[in-house]
Amino acid sequence: MSVAFSSNDADVIHRNVEINLKSKKPTALDHLNTVYEIQRSAEWIKKNKFKKVALQFPDDLLLDSTNVAKCLEIETGERVFILGDTSYGSCCVDEVAAQHYSADSVIHYGRACLSPVTRYPVLYVFGRKDIDVQHCCEQFQKLFPDLTQHVLVLYDVVYSHAIGDLKSRLQGSYCNVLISELNTTEKTGEGVSNVQANSNTQELFGRTVIIPIEKTIKDYKVFYIGAESFALTNFIMTLNQCTFYSYNPETSIDREESLSVNRAIMKRYYMIEKAKDAKIVGIVAGTLGIADYLTVISRLKEITKKAGKKTYTFVMGKLNPAKMANFMEIDVFVLVACPENSLLDSSEFYKPIVTPFEMEIACNQAREWTGEYITDFRKLLPGSTHFVEMSEASQQQEVSLLTGAMRSIGTDDTADDSEASSTAVMKRDDALTVANASTAGDFLASRSWQGLEQNLGQTPVTKAVEGIKGIASGYTHEQKTEKQLNEKLDLDF
Repeated sequence: MSVAFSSNDADVIHRNVEINLKSKKPTALDHLNTVYEIQRSAEWIKKNKFKKVALQFPDDLLLDSTNVAKCLEIETGERVFILGDTSYGSCCVDEVAAQHYSADSVIHYGRACLSPVTRYPVLYVFGRKDIDVQHCCEQFQKLFPDLTQHVLVLYDVVYSHAIGDLKSRLQGSYCNVLISELNTTEKTGEGVSNVQANSNTQELFGRTVIIPIEKTIKDYKVFYIGAESFALTNFIMTLNQCTFYSYNPETSIDREESLSVNRAIMKRYYMIEKAKDAKIVGIVAGTLGIADYLTVISRLKEITKKAGKKTYTFVMGKLNPAKMANFMEIDVFVLVACPENSLLDSSEFYKPIVTPFEMEIACNQAREWTGEYITDFRKLLPGSTHFVEMSEASQQQEVSLLTGAMRSIGTDDTADDSEASSTAVMKRDDALTVANASTAGDFLASRSWQGLEQNLGQTPVTKAVEGIKGIASGYTHEQKTEKQLNEKLDLDF
């Protein structure tokens, strides 16, 4: 039997579980310093005089966490503690968990989205995943035999340790190859002196790319080093006008990415239409640590209100279909999260989940759909390059592309706020039209069960009476009944 929130029982029994035996082996102690950069971390702690350091590990690295913590305490003499089971994605710095233990700094291990944080100084230790640089360069040369080809090299952060060697090999032969650089705390300001006057700098999800002034990023093909991941999908969606190639160091296989960008973009446009049809919007905080997350939530509340929609804000940690299904009144959810966790596949959820960019297109008439896609919500805020002022246009009527019904965009400025209730009715062209309908009330009216009946004036008023006593396994009145029953049985015998 299968129900809405569980799979078939037989499937669970016969399911093949894939076990990555490689990840089950702890790192040898003699390699611990190299893989987890113990010496660099200890110097960072001593230099900044930190006293209580939080070590954040993803699930696949927790087996090394105790050894790393011991090594750091020996090297620094300071107290460190381990954070596990992050409230949100493991790629983000868990500032909430660090606050619970009054930490003064965080060392983040493993993959990271490099989203900016504001509360704590952070040191990133990505690890050193194996990569054959020579083989990677050979595959690069096969994909791009033209030495004058314009290519942008992006990579997963776990291979950043090998990028220096890769850069020296490629730029010795290719004159138009750009290698992105990671923006970590220790690299703040680094590379600024290398920026030439005839170039411009572009930020891409915690990475800096220096592009010649006469070129744009659309003129480049992209070579990505890393396995399939949210990071790769995020790059493909954002740079959807570029041709993507990838090299997976784990399998030593290169390929042209076959992700149908047009199909993926149209799927997101479908989500925009769902957002336009929505009357009640749920704003879900998918992060409590990324800079400006509160600002973008306020921005979403502002634009949805001007679009005539009702909003509710939720903070619920990691998302799952069962948890989201508790709020059936919500027509669409907006997930405020890091770029890598924003593109959530909502096919398993009962209601659509959109990004802040998609909700702004749905509500802001001044922002037009051009095919350009933005996953970093900070780019939508005032002062950024992609900020668009909210349109002051009055309420407009249009036809929904999904249902064919008429829908209103914006609020009626001429309506009296005191009368903008669920019963506000206006006459237009000899027809009655309900304005500003109570969507929550409509949903309640459509439910088969609307709660306990009040029956006002139909039942007598009674005083408070004494309730039952005891515990669930045996209340006092139940014990008395059982005793009377036993006495009756004794009399019968």
